[in-house]
Amino acid sequence: MKNEFFAHSLEGKPPKYWHRLEDHLKEVAKMARSFANDFNAGDWAYLAGVWHDLGKYQDEFQQKLIDSNDSDAVIHVNHSTSGALRADRMPKLLGRIIAYSIAGHHAGLPDWVHEIGSGGALSTRLQETELLDRIRNRIPPEIMNQLMPKPIPPGNKPMTNEHLHLWLRMIFSCLVDADFLDTEGFVEPEKAKQRGGSVDFSQLKNLFDRYMVNKQAEAKDSPVNRQRQAILAMCRKKGGLPPGIFSLTAPTGSGKTLSAMAFALEHAWHHHKCRVIVGIPYTSIIEQTAAEYKKVFGEENVLEHHSKLDPDRETFKNRLASENWDMPIVVTTNVQLFESLFASRTSACRKLHNLVNSIIILDEAQMLPPEYLKPILSVLHGLVMHFGVSLVLCTATQPALSGPIGSPPVQFKGLSDVSEIIDDPVTMAETFERVKIVIPSNTSIKSTWEQIAGELQQSEQLLCIVNSRRDCRELHSLMPLGTIHLSGLMCAEERSDVISEIKEKLKDGAPIRVVSTQLVEAGVDIDFPVVYRALAGFDSLAQAAGRCNREGKLNPSGRLGKVVVFEPPRPAPAGLLRKGQDAGREILRTRNPKNLSPDLFNDYFQLFYSRVNDFDRPRFHDRLVTDARMFQFQFRTFAETFHLIDDVEQKGIIVWFKNEHVDSQELIELLRSKGPERWLMRKLQRFIVNVPERLVNELQRKSLIEDVHGFSVQFSPGLYRPGLGLLADVSTWDPGMFIL
Repeated sequence: MKNEFFAHSLEGKPPKYWHRLEDHLKEVAKMARSFANDFNAGDWAYLAGVWHDLGKYQDEFQQKLIDSNDSDAVIHVNHSTSGALRADRMPKLLGRIIAYSIAGHHAGLPDWVHEIGSGGALSTRLQETELLDRIRNRIPPEIMNQLMPKPIPPGNKPMTNEHLHLWLRMIFSCLVDADFLDTEGFVEPEKAKQRGGSVDFSQLKNLFDRYMVNKQAEAKDSPVNRQRQAILAMCRKKGGLPPGIFSLTAPTGSGKTLSAMAFALEHAWHHHKCRVIVGIPYTSIIEQTAAEYKKVFGEENVLEHHSKLDPDRETFKNRLASENWDMPIVVTTNVQLFESLFASRTSACRKLHNLVNSIIILDEAQMLPPEYLKPILSVLHGLVMHFGVSLVLCTATQPALSGPIGSPPVQFKGLSDVSEIIDDPVTMAETFERVKIVIPSNTSIKSTWEQIAGELQQSEQLLCIVNSRRDCRELHSLMPLGTIHLSGLMCAEERSDVISEIKEKLKDGAPIRVVSTQLVEAGVDIDFPVVYRALAGFDSLAQAAGRCNREGKLNPSGRLGKVVVFEPPRPAPAGLLRKGQDAGREILRTRNPKNLSPDLFNDYFQLFYSRVNDFDRPRFHDRLVTDARMFQFQFRTFAETFHLIDDVEQKGIIVWFKNEHVDSQELIELLRSKGPERWLMRKLQRFIVNVPERLVNELQRKSLIEDVHGFSVQFSPGLYRPGLGLLADVSTWDPGMFIL
């Protein structure tokens, strides 16, 4: 059709059925504005939407629609730069804010200038003025000519340079989500109809209240359960406090998962919040937390979003909601949450605007990685200050995140105005006391593994936690037959089986001894009368104590659980683990603690942070703050360097393991024949063991693993042994280890 321009074609349909470009631009603009109105930036997002696809007025793009509709050819036409050029012609550099979003709405937020391997720079693209000049006469005046928004970011509080990047990201998120949704509504209308609607938090609150009444009716009357009820009552009472930053400092095993949700529901109801996002450091904790919430609120109200979700358990609605977090309750990983907040990719940024006016609960807040702490605390502070977010830092070992953090020259300002939900955390910790801490009389004297193994054999039910996989295997080798080994060298599927076996034996009162790495310390709901812990940071000691007399079963007889801290034969691995161990040792020497009180953790974290060399590994200030007033951001480079899990040095090996439910070798054969289909890779993640990349390369050279469609897969039959896991990390390999 002459003088008709289209945004999208429909396969096999003539142009009269296609998506008119002008309709698409206006609808995306209106939807983006509706999203951004939540943070008083609707006019900015409208401009981004109405100009985002101006490049589709090119003849080349219209011809592309015709050609691609008639064949499988993939034709690339630069259609994002034209709109960025139109935005850049706004006065006083303000258009640059919108130019980033438009230029990146397919390829992701760009850098202002080139850094190594960082892709096309916005400063370069804005020099291609002919792209807009060629088509400006084709663009309807009501699209081309727009009123300018307010000259500064609107909001309740002045925005400093530190948070301008976040404001821009939110506009970008509104644009890309609106673009996806409008396109989906035209191309896949049936899919669009299945997206979730709004949920009244009073309904969720009623579901929660009914669940807790039943749960408390079934619980035994015990001192521990009475304390849990007291914590729950405090959280409900404090939910009406004004929005801001909160800490929930309660002992391990005190029911923080449900109490934190009780606070969030009350807070959401009082202050008309949109959703609750729960960030958790480990996928193992996510699975059990999400399962608990789904029992309370129903599958349809809880989004479980992480990399290891089994596709057999993932509903279609869940898959849709994971794209933009459009569900009332989201349970996700810290990795997913914070890497999205600093991402450049459209798929990762799309969800960000749904953080606005939400409640974010950070479970196990002490697990925030110190080398990324400066950008993380900055973005959390920005969300609270400018985007209506309330933040809850939830942990038994509250890190010292307020005031000055660290020592010069890397010292920086932490969070401010943090309100504690628990009235008196120190007294609460004392009344919740379930263990006695036994510390070495002389921390300069190291125990041998033989000595520790001898002590462990004096108890029939015992857990010993050590600092590394190597330590775990060495100590386990000295223990009697039947002792359970648990470490990250075992795949997730086997670890789940082992933890189920441990729980069953503890429930039956059967003898059981377990030697484990620290993976057992968070989110594994087990209860031993005796726990041994190799000296480590005090956050780790507290988590270990949380696996001891967890339910207070020993208390009625006048006994406490026993947590024995010992000096292992070798120090913890170099880096932050070693710094934590050293700080823990110093606290033991100076304080001689008998219990684990909140003030002790404050002292520990202040000491620990004083020894951290770098809180800003990806150079947050250099790349996102220093030149903010000139709107010169290095979005893509920063995103490429912000990785909470170092996927450069670690690599996964898919191992052979089977149980009564699944056989990984059958899945590996499907990988070999079908290739890496999404559902298959999600299943295979349960059988991955992560090890240093140098070890993977060595195993490859020795033909112990093979490459299958780019994935490292076990090839030698004895490389993985149930009960021990991957056997390739030992310092000297015995060929017999690889024979079944």
